[in-house]
Amino acid sequence: MFESNQLDPTIRRRREWVFLILVGIFLGSLTMLNILGVSRFIDFSGWLGIPDDSDFRFAIAVGVLPYPITFFCTDLISELYGRKRANMVVWIGLILNVWVLFVLWLGGWLEAPSGLVEGRLVPEVVNGEVEIPYGYAFYEIRTLTFGATAASMIAYLTAQFVDVRVFHYLKNRTSGKKLWLRNNVSTLTSQLIDSIAVILITYYYANALPMKEDVSVGYQLMMFVLSAYAFKVVFALLDTIPIYLVVKKLRVFLRIEDEVVF
Repeated sequence: MFESNQLDPTIRRRREWVFLILVGIFLGSLTMLNILGVSRFIDFSGWLGIPDDSDFRFAIAVGVLPYPITFFCTDLISELYGRKRANMVVWIGLILNVWVLFVLWLGGWLEAPSGLVEGRLVPEVVNGEVEIPYGYAFYEIRTLTFGATAASMIAYLTAQFVDVRVFHYLKNRTSGKKLWLRNNVSTLTSQLIDSIAVILITYYYANALPMKEDVSVGYQLMMFVLSAYAFKVVFALLDTIPIYLVVKKLRVFLRIEDEVVF
């Protein structure tokens, strides 16, 4: 194992660059999922052959789309850089969430329009036509992001720390072998926790889910959880081979055997 001060400067730069790229992808994906959040739900029911008149719908929030990559990044960081670095990235993600909320709050507070109703701008009818007031889109996104980010902050911390802890627990139990096992078990466990927490908090705290009046609340919440989790499970299983290939390539590129590099 190379000591930090004995590393070739080129290898040290490589390790820092790879770490920064992984963190950048992680934080960029995290920002997108929080800002886009529940601003739109994508219904994949037709793709799965589910009839339009069925109460069962397979719909996921647009913010969920970049979410699987965050666990891919933290698993790579855990494998290559160790648990401490992975936990540090999780805390940076929390700080980023707070920063997003602050910017949205400040942007809505400065020179706030007089027509705000519960934080939203209401479209006006002028001469029989609906007019969308200036700033309408911002305040809609702001309201939805507040709710989605508050939900994701709680779920995110819980899920990411569970992911890192389970990953390293299994790594220790298997003596560093069976990457596929710790990658999948840690991700599937943490994403189940995340899916349940985000849906329940978004509904009960932010009231930001598109609910149908003629269908029971419990059934709809269960469908939202299952849809989000199924989407994440598919991608968690699909990234097993890529994570093996990436880890193998990066170990050679970064000259890492089985040690923590920081």
